[in-house]
Amino acid sequence: MRRLLPEPAAEADPYEAYGDAPGLRIGMVMSADGSVTDDEGWTDRLGGEADFRVFRTLRALADAILVGAGTVRTGRLGPARLRADLRERRGGPPAPIVVVSRTLDLDWSLPLFTAAETPTIVVTSPAALAGHAPPVRAVAPGEDGDEEIDLPAAVRLLQEEFPRLLCEGGPALTTSLIREGLADELCLNVAPTLYGGGPRHTRLLGELPAEVRLRPAAVYVDEGVLFLRYRLRT
Repeated sequence: MRRLLPEPAAEADPYEAYGDAPGLRIGMVMSADGSVTDDEGWTDRLGGEADFRVFRTLRALADAILVGAGTVRTGRLGPARLRADLRERRGGPPAPIVVVSRTLDLDWSLPLFTAAETPTIVVTSPAALAGHAPPVRAVAPGEDGDEEIDLPAAVRLLQEEFPRLLCEGGPALTTSLIREGLADELCLNVAPTLYGGGPRHTRLLGELPAEVRLRPAAVYVDEGVLFLRYRLRT
């Protein structure tokens, strides 16, 4: 990995480059024209091995990993794992995955819930929790009967135990975190690919009520992938 900004450097260690993790960091990959999914409707082929190296690093630096329910329902998201070198640098097991689901309409037989080394957690609404007994730990701040997730309250509760949160999407959760002013940093990995429109190509974000200003903090390049770090001005 080569650093372009702030000071150019021929070699940059991703673990050190991203080591100053803020309270809530968003990490996502997209094509150069803004698609966060490839031709198969997933992210696997977007950034290649260069993206996976940073993806694994961000996970190793996080205390908990937020994902949206839509991502979980694809069935392709497994429990968090750590390579031996990252486990050693982290000094412990992988961070728990925290699934954000308003309704708890999830397949509890998935390995994400049954075979995670660090148990998975769910964030949900009080109304959903009143009607379900999930087999994993649940967080549902708010008044009894509330059908929506109080996302700011949930983030505050999580950060009491997990100070450094990483959100991996999908777009609906990412948009909500930015809309609520909860995200501190956007780590955007831009793959050297154009997809154009199409039903399998999902955009990075949904609608925002107003412009959100970003401040570039660092830029790296590796195997043609641009790694952009933005601080959010909300």
